[in-house]
Amino acid sequence: MKTKWKVAIGVGVAAIVAAGAFANYRMKQSGIVTVTSTMVARQDLVSLVTASGEIKPRNYINIGSNANSPARITEINVVEGQRVKKNQQLAKLESVQPEAQLAAQRANLATSEAESAATDAGLKAAEENIRSAEASIDRAKADLDRARQDFERSKQLFEEKLIARQEFETKKSTFEVQQAAVREAEARLNQLRAARTQQAAQLNASQRRVAASQANLRSAADVLQRTFATSPIDGVVTNLPVRVGETVVPGIQNSAASLIMTIADMSIITAEVKVDETDIVNVALNQTAEVTIDAIPGKKFRGKVIEIGNTAILRSTGLAASQSAISSQEAKDFKVVVALENPPDEIRPGLSCTARITTATRPKALSIPIQALTVRQKGDLEASKPGDKSGPRQLSPAEMKAAKEEIQGVFVVRNGQATFKKVETGITGATEIEVLSGLSEGEEIITGSYKAIRTLRNDAKVRVDNKNIVKAES
Repeated sequence: MKTKWKVAIGVGVAAIVAAGAFANYRMKQSGIVTVTSTMVARQDLVSLVTASGEIKPRNYINIGSNANSPARITEINVVEGQRVKKNQQLAKLESVQPEAQLAAQRANLATSEAESAATDAGLKAAEENIRSAEASIDRAKADLDRARQDFERSKQLFEEKLIARQEFETKKSTFEVQQAAVREAEARLNQLRAARTQQAAQLNASQRRVAASQANLRSAADVLQRTFATSPIDGVVTNLPVRVGETVVPGIQNSAASLIMTIADMSIITAEVKVDETDIVNVALNQTAEVTIDAIPGKKFRGKVIEIGNTAILRSTGLAASQSAISSQEAKDFKVVVALENPPDEIRPGLSCTARITTATRPKALSIPIQALTVRQKGDLEASKPGDKSGPRQLSPAEMKAAKEEIQGVFVVRNGQATFKKVETGITGATEIEVLSGLSEGEEIITGSYKAIRTLRNDAKVRVDNKNIVKAES
């Protein structure tokens, strides 16, 4: 055999051996999963709940029409954005009829008061006449006593024949005249007392008429006052949708009154945001928050939670879930109000904002990346491992139910294998989550890829490759 053939045969044999070795290597590597990993470490964690909403004043009042009937706006004394004081007149409605009614009631009151004063004067005069009549009766009774004494003495003297009959008759006549004078004075007193009773009744009636006129005057004044829109608080005019000449209507049972303007108390500015139902359980009163306003970029404003709503709000309609006639499984939100500590002067109600509420903090907490967490069924973790000769066995219903129990945990890298470990977690940060139990500081856990973590089996062989992570970080 020639030398060149020997060389060719040797090269062929070497190629065959190399191909076999490469094929054997590929077969061994086919069961190894390439993953990325990190070490369990301690760091400060801050749990945040992020929600969006809008800026609102803590207290605002809608000024509507209080008139008893539709009325035209005749004056508007403020402009939108103007600061107003409590009881300041804001606008005026047409008031021709209320003013006329008020004038008429004032005239009625004046007439009633004049009648009452005249009746009161008559009653006082009757009192004086009664006192004068009583004095006249006293004088008449005194004269009667003297006349009686003179008559009795003259009668005794006449019987003793010491005086003439004419003198006796004179004394007797004088006595009888005085008796008649007393009866006349008493009759006049009774007449005066009856007249006083009548005057008192008239005074009482006139006083009731005065009270009724005063009530009617207050009612007319109230009707007139309703034509003036005044501010109930110190604040800012934030909404002024009407103009002079427009007609506004009062509210009725199922319809609100026409809106004239809105007055907002800008001393307390809040961010009213909607928190997802999955996060609301972590929000509590007085938690600190950081608010950003879309119209004021680059600035952050501190605040605290002052109100947490108890009514779920449907995300699609904005209505309370309790008002929905149809049971819905759609997402729901809850209202949370954050009071800003130092709101800027240029802030306006209705501006869009975002609040980041700090619900918990953990200094030096044992933590892992959120993406490292995964869930496995208990039955999958307890399945027979490769090489186990026992094979699968029939499970009872109770065992099948227990096998479907889901366990939360992570895969730990040990000796080139991925071992699943159950963990209990605490608060969640932006990218990390707190570990309460199941792991120790310094353990190596698998963090990717997402597909690898989702499909990785317990005790599977893995190869850690963090080069791409290093390149991305650099």
